[in-house]
Amino acid sequence: MSEAVREVPKKERPEFRNIHVTELSNYRLPLAGIVSILHRISGFLMFALLPFVLYLLQQSLTSEISFAYFQGFAQLIVVKLIILALVWGYMQHFCAGVRHLFMDLHMGLTKEKARQSAASVIVVSLALTLLVALKLFGVF
Repeated sequence: MSEAVREVPKKERPEFRNIHVTELSNYRLPLAGIVSILHRISGFLMFALLPFVLYLLQQSLTSEISFAYFQGFAQLIVVKLIILALVWGYMQHFCAGVRHLFMDLHMGLTKEKARQSAASVIVVSLALTLLVALKLFGVF
């Protein structure tokens, strides 16, 4: 007893390729991906500058003279921009971290909700950074 073997035609599988450097201009990263990359960059920024910030804090707390020196040092435009970059890093990292906590609670996992929460992270972190910048540069 031999049965005729029926051959099932094979489907064509899609071809997945790596994105080359020359194709990066054609690739559009989703907003959630941009927030994810910014979350990593801001975390690294805070981690890398933490020893420097702690050193400045330690030196400013040694005496009144050193505090006055660092208070004058913080008035330089370059230092204010560095402080502003650190503030942005903290705000971005904090807002994206809150977004991840909500996602861990299985809230906002649909594509549209993820896009909305990613946009809100960018808007809120930039708005908070702008408020700190206005205060830092003496607008109010």
